[in-house]
Amino acid sequence: MLKKHIILLALVLLTTFCRAASILIPMDEEQTNHLKAYGITFWVLKNDLEADWLLNYRGGSFLIKYTSQIESECKIRGVSYEVIPDAKVIAILSEIAEPSVNMDIVKLEKAPKIAVYSPKNKLPWDDAVTLALTYAEIPYEVIYDDDVLKGFLPKYDWLHLHHEDFTGQYSRFWGPFRGASWYMEDVKLQEDVARRNGFKKVSEMKLAVAKNIRDFVMGGGFMFAMCSGTETLDIALAANGVDICESMFDGDGVDPQAQSKLDFGKTFAFQNFRLNMNPMANDFSNIDTTPTRQIDQSNDFFTLFDFSAKWDVVPTMLTQNHDKVIKGFMGKTTAFRKEVVKPDVLVMGETKLVSEARYLHGEYGKGQWTFYGGHDPEDYQHIVGDPSTDLNLHPNSPGYRLILNNVLFPAAKKKKQKT
Repeated sequence: MLKKHIILLALVLLTTFCRAASILIPMDEEQTNHLKAYGITFWVLKNDLEADWLLNYRGGSFLIKYTSQIESECKIRGVSYEVIPDAKVIAILSEIAEPSVNMDIVKLEKAPKIAVYSPKNKLPWDDAVTLALTYAEIPYEVIYDDDVLKGFLPKYDWLHLHHEDFTGQYSRFWGPFRGASWYMEDVKLQEDVARRNGFKKVSEMKLAVAKNIRDFVMGGGFMFAMCSGTETLDIALAANGVDICESMFDGDGVDPQAQSKLDFGKTFAFQNFRLNMNPMANDFSNIDTTPTRQIDQSNDFFTLFDFSAKWDVVPTMLTQNHDKVIKGFMGKTTAFRKEVVKPDVLVMGETKLVSEARYLHGEYGKGQWTFYGGHDPEDYQHIVGDPSTDLNLHPNSPGYRLILNNVLFPAAKKKKQKT
């Protein structure tokens, strides 16, 4: 009788184990909250567990060894999941391994330490990345100029830049907002930080910050930028100390030969662009297509390119989505003119109707970077003073998913490139 009980117990335990071998977090249309699904995966990594990213399998799903804690966390956060037995796992992995299918598996090993470069004073606009990180419950630290200049960047694996002006022209808001209290406060704070760090001008300080960011990427860091953080970073690096700021920004005039002195060999993404030296203009250069683009919101979409998961692993990771056609959205820098994108830069998404690049990726030294045009994927024309986007209303946003792909990207186990 005892022997029968032991056998019965063993069968029950075996059945339970097989039924609960792994948790599949689907990322196709079956997922109720795509954004928090990234948070679950990050939480798994923070708890020293591993996850498999199933590239192009059901929208880029995640596969994790079963624990009751992970299942509970999915329930708490409202993330759809499936508990699957070993046999099902083997079938999925066999399907992905087929040479004829455009799928692959990337092991996520360690949660990256995340820094968001952002002013610590309150400004009348939000930041899509901090909104996404907060909503997905992914921890991050806010750093700004003092921290960068003190050499803190190497503490982090992943750095985000958003609505920022590395040229020292205060985002070209002098014309419409020079009398606004928030603008005057921001100018004073930035001037104080510049003096505190030994710089006579904010533009000189921002150049030093830009060079620190460049060195962070060169040394192996991952950098993700949106909106004007993309364009102005490259402008500052190309100018490299050439005065491109009019007197209302730095107390003296511009170098009349500034355009001819630009060094495009120092930039991440752009070359042969022309500066707009008019301080009253909203745009910094012809990198951004905003001033000339003729497209209605109802037709404003951009398309993600398809990449070979087994050969082009990095861009495949960065374009994982349940939708390949993404709603367009504007920003201080909305999209990138293709003619000024360097030939070795990978375009991962473009607006076909007006032939502009929206989503770029490249390598720099030992590190990698991604530029994403626009300000907020769920607010078409976010203007100064608009309320923050409530992501509870957009839990399945394809545009926000691209941001979170980049957050998980540094966690991936490095694979040798195929030749």
